[in-house]
Amino acid sequence: MSTQALPTALAEIVDDFQALGEPERLQLLLEFSRGLPELPERLNDHPELLEQVVECQSPLFLTIETEKNNGGSPAYRLFFKAPPEAPTTRGFAGVLHEGLDGLTAEEILAVPDDMPELLGLTRAITPLRMRGMTAMLGRIKRKVAAAARLQA
Repeated sequence: MSTQALPTALAEIVDDFQALGEPERLQLLLEFSRGLPELPERLNDHPELLEQVVECQSPLFLTIETEKNNGGSPAYRLFFKAPPEAPTTRGFAGVLHEGLDGLTAEEILAVPDDMPELLGLTRAITPLRMRGMTAMLGRIKRKVAAAARLQA
């Protein structure tokens, strides 16, 4: 699959991963782990607003919020909570946050379900962890689709 089908920011991230060898890809994943934004205070105080992605080996919670655009399609903001001692899970969340945060429903829903495989980590990361990232993407897409239906 080519990165042409991906939103610009996500395509650039995939290109960055693909340009590296396997050990460097893991290092880049750790950088995304460190770059994952903390939850805003309003969500920290309300864990019931977050949904757990149970397919992840480490505890990962996420939610989305709709942001109105002036006359255009609404944008979707992504929020993740993952413990610092789970760098792989946090890294995957960081990739999805940087690649999808602020996009429209159409852009997010068009991301192929197997996008995580494009990062070139399938030999370096266990299949269970790869399933976790695929599950994160699926959960984001499901939540965005449900929110978009409510907007229509």
